[in-house]
Amino acid sequence: MVCVWAPTERSATAALEGGRVVVLPAGFALHPDELTLRNPALLGGSKNISLTPDRMLKHAAGPAVVRLRLKTMMARFAAFARDTVEALAPHYRGALIRGRTSFRPAEIEGRTVSALKDDTRLHVDAFPANPTRGKRILRVFANVHSHAPRHWRTGEPFAEMAARFLPELTPNPPIVNALYAAVGATKGRRSAYDDLMLGLHDGAKRDLAYQAESPKKPLSFAAGTVWVCYTDVVMHAALKGQYALEQTFLLPVEAMAEPEQSPLRILEQMTGKKLV
Repeated sequence: MVCVWAPTERSATAALEGGRVVVLPAGFALHPDELTLRNPALLGGSKNISLTPDRMLKHAAGPAVVRLRLKTMMARFAAFARDTVEALAPHYRGALIRGRTSFRPAEIEGRTVSALKDDTRLHVDAFPANPTRGKRILRVFANVHSHAPRHWRTGEPFAEMAARFLPELTPNPPIVNALYAAVGATKGRRSAYDDLMLGLHDGAKRDLAYQAESPKKPLSFAAGTVWVCYTDVVMHAALKGQYALEQTFLLPVEAMAEPEQSPLRILEQMTGKKLV
């Protein structure tokens, strides 16, 4: 997976939609009164602190004054992330749907989690409880560590990975997804696309032979670096690092410059079926 230092908006958009990682060598910096927020003790029983689009802070510990600083910092990053994406791809303006903002103060390396929650394994993103129904998952990251890099690994092109796992997958019957939505297990009804994307996510993470043998490239993001990619199509794994911010956006496929490069269109072509 090629890492691009985007020189123009056209090349940045083409790189993003082509499944690459767009890297900006400088961008978001913590304010002096925010430096003490680089503290894993502020995690409240989860691996990340999150800020919802309606500005509710979740999974944060500490006194009210500290939580307010967290909320302010994360809201500032959310605004920065939107400005960054709209500068890289101006035609996305007005189409971006803001998702959650997260602050990740824990060290990735050595964390004990289940296979499906292990982000050190190559995967594409899919949300079990929050179906996108074909919308793209575009994410902006910032390494806010004082000095240490954040280490990733990227994998093979999406279509090649999908060709391996797709034959093993079958979408749920529509009545099952309707039931999930009715009982609140999902926020909205999953589509066949959501079922297949979740199957690709889970299949890749569970397959230790694939994790060991599939093509991969290392990426290192220095302190202060900002990077942007469609994590629903970029096979990626976060291996090591501490203190990062992340902003998720959803984007309708129709708002892309090249909709045929979306995972929705790729999977529809591979299956010969309408998936949403």
